[in-house]
Amino acid sequence: MPVPIRRLFVALTLCCALLAGATACGSATDDATQNTAAVVAAATPSPSTSAERQKFAKTRFVANAGLAAGATYQWIVKPWKAGKFKKGASGRRFALVKAGLAGVFAYNRLKAATKNAKGDPTLAKAVAPLSAGIDSLKDLPSKLRKGDSTDATASSFDDIINKVKDAGKSAGAEVTDKVPSAGQLAGG
Repeated sequence: MPVPIRRLFVALTLCCALLAGATACGSATDDATQNTAAVVAAATPSPSTSAERQKFAKTRFVANAGLAAGATYQWIVKPWKAGKFKKGASGRRFALVKAGLAGVFAYNRLKAATKNAKGDPTLAKAVAPLSAGIDSLKDLPSKLRKGDSTDATASSFDDIINKVKDAGKSAGAEVTDKVPSAGQLAGG
C-alpha cells in the first residue's frame, strides 16, 4: 500500500528536527549552557503592572460572568418560564439534564468570576457580598437534574446572576449574556 507523500514529508521533517536537536544538545559546553541560560532568563516575560492586572481582571470577570449568565438564561430560566420543568411537560427530563449541566457550568464560571474580581479593588468590593449567594448555588444543579423544587432553584440562579450583573455594572464592568456552546457546557 503506497504511503501518501504528505505523511512521508512530515515524518522526514520530524526525524530531521529531532536529530538536529539531539546533536545540538550533545555538544554543549559549560560556557554555552551558561550563555543559553542567560538568554532564556532575559527572554522571560516580566509580570504585568498592577494597572494591567486590574484591566485584565475586569475583562476576565466580564467574560466569566457573561458565560454564566448566558448559560443560566438559555438552559435554566428560559425553559423554567416556558414550563418545561413542570411534571408531565414534554421534554422535561432532557430539559432538566441540560439545566443541571448549565447549573454546574454557571457555578464554575461564577466562582472564576469572583476570583477574577479580586484583581480589581472596586470590583472586589462590589462582588464580595455575593460570595455567600454564589456558594449557595453549589448544590442546586443536582436538584435541577433530579427535578426537585425546580421553581425555587431556577429562581435562585436567576437572582444570583442578576445580582452579579448589577455588581459588575456598578463597578464599571457591564456583563452581557454570552451563551456557551454545548461543548463548553459539557466541558464545565
